[in-house]
Amino acid sequence: MQYMLLIYSDPAREPKYGTPEFEDLMKGYFDVNEKIKADGAMVSGEGLKGTDTATSLRIKSGKVETMDGPFAETREYLGGYYVVDVPDLDAALKYAALIPSAAFGTIEVRPLMDYNPAG
Repeated sequence: MQYMLLIYSDPAREPKYGTPEFEDLMKGYFDVNEKIKADGAMVSGEGLKGTDTATSLRIKSGKVETMDGPFAETREYLGGYYVVDVPDLDAALKYAALIPSAAFGTIEVRPLMDYNPAG
């Protein structure tokens, strides 16, 4: 089953770029990437650019509206994701617990819909 591991964090609590703490965070991500790949569970994953680059879209009364920034105003923002292919939720949670941002943010684990099941 495939699960998406959505990485949320509060930018105020993230290590600042160029600091030793930031380098440690990135090493942690490189290690997680290698572990998931080595285990054969990696489907995809990527970081997202900052929320200041986001554009949100909705359709109201048949008209397209766009807004700068993310849709929700919260302290924690979606910063990246992994998609893993694992046997069950417990296995997905084990990978989620390895994600460095879990120490200062939230990792949301959600199963992906399978619209073309084999069988």
